[in-house]
Amino acid sequence: MFTGIVSDLGHVRAVLPGGDTGYEITTGFDAGALSLGASVACSGVCLTVTAFGPDWFRVQASAETKARSTVGSWRVGTPVNLERPLRLGDELGGHLVSGHVDGIGRVMSLRPEGESLRLLFEAPPALAPGIAPKGSIAVDGVSLTVNEVEDARFGVNIIPHTRAVTSLGSLRVGDPVNLEIDLIARYVARLMGKELA
Repeated sequence: MFTGIVSDLGHVRAVLPGGDTGYEITTGFDAGALSLGASVACSGVCLTVTAFGPDWFRVQASAETKARSTVGSWRVGTPVNLERPLRLGDELGGHLVSGHVDGIGRVMSLRPEGESLRLLFEAPPALAPGIAPKGSIAVDGVSLTVNEVEDARFGVNIIPHTRAVTSLGSLRVGDPVNLEIDLIARYVARLMGKELA
């Protein structure tokens, strides 16, 4: 379980083809904070550490993970938002994030708004009912508040700090992003007999 508060911005340093693709990611995490089998949210995708060194770690992604997230498009140099899992007693600064991506959205527009950046995304239509104004959503693993929703499109504001310490500051129109809707919305939809995704 995560909170959507990114604690490091890493970059893909190697892509290792195989039955399941391996990715080596640079990190500023203390090597003592990682262990084999640990979970790390990588741009919103919960992945398992399979090897690590002083300033990097390796994860593997299955065909399912690559098909349902942006992981399949990662190349050497791709920025990756990183978050280690929540521990009992930690501050819940964002919202509850599982690391199970619901779908891939796209950046539709970007425009300055004061010192912030207003981003408009388009979600897959099946996810739209799970996105609500003033609700929470994880975009590439970053916990954000939804400003407005119209059909499958929704807007958020990114403050300068978030632009500086996450990959969201380098997004361009048309870029794909990982989306995870709020856990509560997912379960409410299920109880009402509707599937989101």
